[in-house]
Amino acid sequence: MTLPEVAATARAAHDGQTDKAGRPYAEHLRAVAEGVRERGGDDDQIAAAWLHDAVEDHALSERWLHEAALSRRTKDIVLAVTKRTGEPPEAYAARILATPGALLVKEADLAHNADPERLAVLDEATRTRLTEKYAHMRALLGLDPSGGSERRVRAAGPSGDRE
Repeated sequence: MTLPEVAATARAAHDGQTDKAGRPYAEHLRAVAEGVRERGGDDDQIAAAWLHDAVEDHALSERWLHEAALSRRTKDIVLAVTKRTGEPPEAYAARILATPGALLVKEADLAHNADPERLAVLDEATRTRLTEKYAHMRALLGLDPSGGSERRVRAAGPSGDRE
């Protein structure tokens, strides 16, 4: 699939869905894909950014993903960033770190999720809960806790280098 085809598929799959602020969900997908592109991501990562929530949100099935005309790497990234019911954040972060290309997609996702303008429209309790959740995930992934795009140096474990 070409990137425009992936984008159109993702938009159609999430048609009618909104984010916590009531905005069309496709705006989030576009922002994450653009964030990946701005961070130097390649076409596999950009395609995965468009699809990063599709399986998790049941907008597309794992079977669809398996059969789709996408690279193995794109499929692996999508599956890596797909949260599993009841999964501890540490296991989720470990899977992302172990999958080449996935960290950049999750970094762009977290950056958009934690955008102060996006959070500002939420009630204070939700804003506080989500801010803490996103900061915790950034820490688990070894990302700058302030939300910047710089990665902290890790004493051990996967390299912070871009895939």
